[in-house]
Amino acid sequence: MTLFTAFIAVIRRDLLLAYRHRADLINPLAFFVMVVTLFPLALGAEPLLLKRIAPAIIWVAALLASLLSMESLFRSDFEDGSLELMVMSPHPLSLLVLAKIIAHWLLSSMPLLLMTPFIATMLGMDADVMLVLLVTLLLGMPVLSLIGAIAVALTLGLRKGGALLAVLVLPLYVPMLIFASGAVDAAMSGLPIGGHLSMLAAILCLTLTLTPWATAVALKMSLS
Repeated sequence: MTLFTAFIAVIRRDLLLAYRHRADLINPLAFFVMVVTLFPLALGAEPLLLKRIAPAIIWVAALLASLLSMESLFRSDFEDGSLELMVMSPHPLSLLVLAKIIAHWLLSSMPLLLMTPFIATMLGMDADVMLVLLVTLLLGMPVLSLIGAIAVALTLGLRKGGALLAVLVLPLYVPMLIFASGAVDAAMSGLPIGGHLSMLAAILCLTLTLTPWATAVALKMSLS
């Protein structure tokens, strides 16, 4: 089996397993929708206020929803022994890990991206600001999965790694959240957004280059 074939096979396998357990896919999306819809109930139906804070609400809800599904990234493979076979595979473990991260992004983040325009419209966001918000999510959500994969790999052997996982990854999400909110605020104020989006793209490229290798090392440590 070539490296490309193995890469596609890992993605296909994770997507097929997720399809067989479709109920688990609903939890992050339902959490995202519930968190966003609770804010108008708590703050009141102030259109200007909701319009102003809508991007922050959506981003924080998407971050927490992604974190909710993060722990299952390697858990099933660890329990059924598939992870050990991946480590012993002749193919680079970092690329197989990247395939699993891509599958996780498709399953956990893409539904949130598809739901975001409806949520943003409900909160009264303008179309141009909504477009910038979608671009920041498109650049930022893969970073959530990439950084989270390292923490999941480090806490894989722990029985109660969920709380520790949040402690590890939330501080690392702060820079991305700052630049994403800055881009949306700049769009709402009519200011240039190129600098903020460039920083988000740079963070994505950096994590895409380094985190698969770091995750592979963490997995080998957890299995040793």
